[in-house]
Amino acid sequence: MKVAAIQMTADPGAVEKNLQSAQRLAKQAFQQGAKLVILPEFFPSAMGFHPCIEKAVRPFDGKPARLLKDLARTHDGIIGGSFIAARQTDIFNTFILAFPDGTIYTHDKDMPTMWENCYYQGGSDNGILTTPLGNIGVALCWEFVRTQTVRRLLNRVNFVVGGSCWWGLPDQWLPGFNQNVAAANIAIMKDTPSRFARLLGRPVVHAAHAGAFKCNTPLLPGFPYRSFFLGETQIVDARGNILAKMARSDGEGIIMADIDTDNQCPPAEPISEKFWIPDLPLAIRFAWWYQNLHGKWYYARHHKKNQ
Repeated sequence: MKVAAIQMTADPGAVEKNLQSAQRLAKQAFQQGAKLVILPEFFPSAMGFHPCIEKAVRPFDGKPARLLKDLARTHDGIIGGSFIAARQTDIFNTFILAFPDGTIYTHDKDMPTMWENCYYQGGSDNGILTTPLGNIGVALCWEFVRTQTVRRLLNRVNFVVGGSCWWGLPDQWLPGFNQNVAAANIAIMKDTPSRFARLLGRPVVHAAHAGAFKCNTPLLPGFPYRSFFLGETQIVDARGNILAKMARSDGEGIIMADIDTDNQCPPAEPISEKFWIPDLPLAIRFAWWYQNLHGKWYYARHHKKNQ
């Protein structure tokens, strides 16, 4: 099956502008022959710690979902992407995979990453979509680097789709953050789609963001967080070979490749007993810990009080 992954340089919080970009790029991918198109995580909004992200929340059946369904129907194809979706009294990072007959399949990201905790809560489904194409696994950003994701998908899916909005370190160094940590963060992102494919023995379609952004730093008022999203949009076969890719420096665009959705290889490496698949630097693990705590407090204070 010919598949496409889209790399965006989204403007954080600018939902209407980003939806137009997503629509334009997805249309191009379908016109170039793709049967399945994957957009990045948070394709309508990107992500950062900023009030504009709170304003980017949309209803589960709102404009981002309608765009996906319209594109699938218009181009007789399949398309997926995630957005910050309000459902009843809670908010999730919801991936929707839309089929041309109007059917949708969904996955809510299991654990928000760092400041993402400010804007949504984790889901509880297993990330396996039972579709006419077979079982499709979904992973979003740091779901790709946790062993628990591999365990719930292992031997249960034909291939994996998803995306990321993985950001780099700030351009002003904080204690413990230095060039070595920044380089390790980028190296982990570059290797993640291939390593995930090797762990499962299944193809992976990974879409990403690649633009620059500026936001606030949690618990450090007045310290701007200027950085960029890491890119690395990739299509990978079941053995972990990269079939197509775009680096961050390539900006926005489309990659395409043919994947064999029935090609099921034995995993090339065992699943570790550790929580993380890669060895995350200590500074990044510390940021994960303190920003998770802050984000959960922020979500409870700002979201719940508005219910």
